[in-house]
Amino acid sequence: MSIGQADKGLVYSELQGDTLRLTLNRPQRHNALVPELLKALNQHLQEAQRLQPRCLVLAAAGRTFSTGGDVQAFYEVPRSQRPAYARALVGDLHEAMLRLIQLPCPVVARVQGMVTGGSCGFLLASDLVAMHQDAHLAPWYTVVGFTPDGGWSTLMADCIGRHRTLAVHLLNRPITAQEAVNWGLADAALPSTEALDKTLADWTAQLVVRAGTATQTTLTRLRPSAEQVREWLDTELEDFVAQIGTAEAERRMQRFLGKTTAHPDEADHGTV
Repeated sequence: MSIGQADKGLVYSELQGDTLRLTLNRPQRHNALVPELLKALNQHLQEAQRLQPRCLVLAAAGRTFSTGGDVQAFYEVPRSQRPAYARALVGDLHEAMLRLIQLPCPVVARVQGMVTGGSCGFLLASDLVAMHQDAHLAPWYTVVGFTPDGGWSTLMADCIGRHRTLAVHLLNRPITAQEAVNWGLADAALPSTEALDKTLADWTAQLVVRAGTATQTTLTRLRPSAEQVREWLDTELEDFVAQIGTAEAERRMQRFLGKTTAHPDEADHGTV
């Protein structure tokens, strides 16, 4: 009897030879990030450190890689409790990114559909990124009243430049798969799911064969410093926590979610 996606948990792992594949598994909500999913991901990444695969693939079930923090879940938390919720959620996201950056094997991201908000951090923390040509990245922070997390103001700017990053944020401008390749955020934009999976198989086969101290040293020299990344992400976390409890965030979440009345816990109806 086959096991359905619902039976595999919010993240599941498959060891295929020397390649460990981790799959985000909340497709009914576009793999939006909630505490339970991120805790499961961190548990799997901790296990990956023990298993020592020669390659790790990060993938996602369904049509969408991940739409970042679940805005509906944020909104359902009473406003006074949102800073604590955000600290736990974004903290777990950043911890997963740091675990990816520090794995002693190459990390490959397989990307389809949308990648929005903090979930882009998974791509920024990966060594190789293969995208379906219809996939795209977008921040959405200024729309929903949040501030950047997941490396959007730090690792992203370090990769594509400050001015370009500002334009993407301020205009909520989507980054297409081909632009992601051109700007150095991804390594391939593929025309079909079959081409995406074939490229992934080709890459992982090469990475497994070449695994060893030469690859590990190359990763150490070319990956960003984990200490520096932690400092950057901690700054983003504090900004996010400070913003999430504001009246601005309340109203923008309402608008984004199509709410016509204020949240029952909303006390500040002034203008920001």
